[in-house]
Amino acid sequence: MAHIRWGGYAEEAVVDEALVTPVPAGLDFTVAASFGLVYATAYHALKDRAAIKAGETLLVLGAAGGVGLAAVELGKLFGARVIACASSDEKLETCKRFGAAITINYEREDLREALKKLGGAADIVLDPVGGKYSEPAVRTMAWKGRYLVVGFASGEIPKIPLNLTLLKGCSIVGVFWGEFAKRERDLNAVNLRELTAWLRAGKIKPLVSASYPLERAADALNDMMNRKVQGKVVLTTGL
Repeated sequence: MAHIRWGGYAEEAVVDEALVTPVPAGLDFTVAASFGLVYATAYHALKDRAAIKAGETLLVLGAAGGVGLAAVELGKLFGARVIACASSDEKLETCKRFGAAITINYEREDLREALKKLGGAADIVLDPVGGKYSEPAVRTMAWKGRYLVVGFASGEIPKIPLNLTLLKGCSIVGVFWGEFAKRERDLNAVNLRELTAWLRAGKIKPLVSASYPLERAADALNDMMNRKVQGKVVLTTGL
């Protein structure tokens, strides 16, 4: 399994040896291709950046996407109560299978009101989406909560009123796994070994919703842009 920034849509690529991890024996190559980036990002976010603890409440936005679904599964393994937010009931059913205790369809419900009704604010918010859901999530966070900025799949970078961080004593924490893997290679290697052990033991099971031959990469990207994907889409080669 190789982790590279650019040039991955290819049959062969040159990769720094520090960013290569052996594929566990018996693991399907399609599953292996779907595993590294999203689980490494979610694991780094929850363990290293948020210092997640058993018993905490984890709110995941975009919970049926690649990083989101990995965070749901890992959050449950870390002993957290996981609240999954996604845009359809079908996606939320997938989140339940991966360990979500509570689900919210934020296309149908007002996110802030739904969270208030649940009671018990979120200790950690993992946000790979950005856009209009970010501020409501911050407003319902617990004291000393940690807001994990993972990405902006919505295409909109949110503008969070900083007075909220003062009022809640909370932290807004950036998560850039690629830079972390480059700067802190030893710790990243430890994380990957721990994740691979969980994968071998069957504790985590990456979801591949579809696979496409390499020449249909545009179709795969269109499905992602049109929010048809749950978990990961994988490109395959003839090798």
